[in-house]
Amino acid sequence: MRDRQEQGTKPVGMFEVILTRRKRFGWRWQVCDQSGKIFADGFERTRPSAKYHGERALFFLLSQAYLRNRSAASSED
Repeated sequence: MRDRQEQGTKPVGMFEVILTRRKRFGWRWQVCDQSGKIFADGFERTRPSAKYHGERALFFLLSQAYLRNRSAASSED
């Protein structure tokens, strides 16, 4: 853990996709971190669609973090 802090990288947090049934109106999806902070959310008519869009948002969030880290590492060289 100490080596990570010396190199300037942050420990990775966990994210999750939460699906919530909204009575007759459909499904709400949210991408949250461990503390409950919402990074993305949306609403879909069907559960499979909500699951797809929530996981897609999670993938996009993770891919953007990877690209940011990669570009920051290349600029340090």
